[in-house]
Amino acid sequence: MNASVDPVRSYRPGEWFGILGERAVVILPPTEKPRVAALWELVDGGAGFDVTLDALISGGLRDLPAFVLVSTGEGETKVVIRGPARAEFRVGDETVTLEGSSATTWVERSMAEVERMSIVLHDGDPDGVDDGADLPSYVVDGGLFRISRLDEAPAHEGPDEFAEEPAYEREFPLPDGGLEDDIEDDVEDDIEDEQEYDDEDDADQDDDAYAGSEPVARSPEPPAWTPSPPTLPPPPPPAPVLPPMPGPPTEAMADGPLPETDHDGLTVTGAWQPPAAEPPGIPGQPPAPDVTVPVARLQISNGDEVDVDRAIVIGRAPESRRFNDTEQPLLVTVPSPHLEISSTHIEVRPGSGADHGSAVVTDLASTNGTVLVQPGLGPESLAPGVPVQLIPGAIIDLGDGVTIKVTSP
Repeated sequence: MNASVDPVRSYRPGEWFGILGERAVVILPPTEKPRVAALWELVDGGAGFDVTLDALISGGLRDLPAFVLVSTGEGETKVVIRGPARAEFRVGDETVTLEGSSATTWVERSMAEVERMSIVLHDGDPDGVDDGADLPSYVVDGGLFRISRLDEAPAHEGPDEFAEEPAYEREFPLPDGGLEDDIEDDVEDDIEDEQEYDDEDDADQDDDAYAGSEPVARSPEPPAWTPSPPTLPPPPPPAPVLPPMPGPPTEAMADGPLPETDHDGLTVTGAWQPPAAEPPGIPGQPPAPDVTVPVARLQISNGDEVDVDRAIVIGRAPESRRFNDTEQPLLVTVPSPHLEISSTHIEVRPGSGADHGSAVVTDLASTNGTVLVQPGLGPESLAPGVPVQLIPGAIIDLGDGVTIKVTSP
């Protein structure tokens, strides 16, 4: 949506799951209920387009028949749609329509300065769309809902653009003369009755006050109430006097002279020690040793070169969330025009233990995997989370035409 105007979202109830976050919107069919909890935690945490898309397709497209992903940031709107759903976007004077059922994989589009958005979900009807037209729309900010349609428009367009809850009307006929005439007659009758009652009441009071030659004395007003002083609790009893604590033994109490010590005989020392800090890096793997001399050099096919003197995370949009604060890896971004490379794809770091002095590579549960070709060996698909020692001359294939050659530093 346009960044200069705060958008207003509204939805109509339905069967699909709508996950609405600050940076991303994910819509899943009713069959994908087991995915909803994990995706809601991710989207509610502020995840963007790349991270959310990786989580959606992590299990493969075969097990995900339909979904809609929309992400907005810095004036650009990205959308990916798959399956029986339709999305419409107003960009200036043009309306862009995307149909998810028209592609075997998904339909993807990136647009700038989107003014309005509507996502209509098919409920298995190929000839029509059940957009919940007979149901009211509810304006929402963010959360998890069961929806059949989602709309987003600038706030200045106001409630006219979104349906509100229906008003309840009378179901019985009005009497002759109209509702307004009846109300006016009732009000006039009430005013006359009230005036007559006030006149009679004033007359009764005058008769009582001036009966006879002298006025009747009225009862005096009661005296003003004065609060009583608060009751204070009794003072606490004096604290008992305790006998003095026994002091350290003296020479008279011992058989001989006491050994020299600075202990007062009263202090008790404990064996508490602060808990050891968790090792940095990936849980379950030994941390990368502190080195000052690189153990290898990575030559990426896009022309970048990186020395392996610490942990290095490589991917389409790498993040260091899986690392502790004590170890900050070097983040290296590589191009992936077809989104075959995961946002956080592999890690390369100095080895430890038997791998000391060389570099090791670990696949970080990437979507499409990583292929390693060592000198004199055939291609090997890396198992996620298992580090493999690298030999100078090895080739790491990330997919999408991106390879990394390992050389000596």
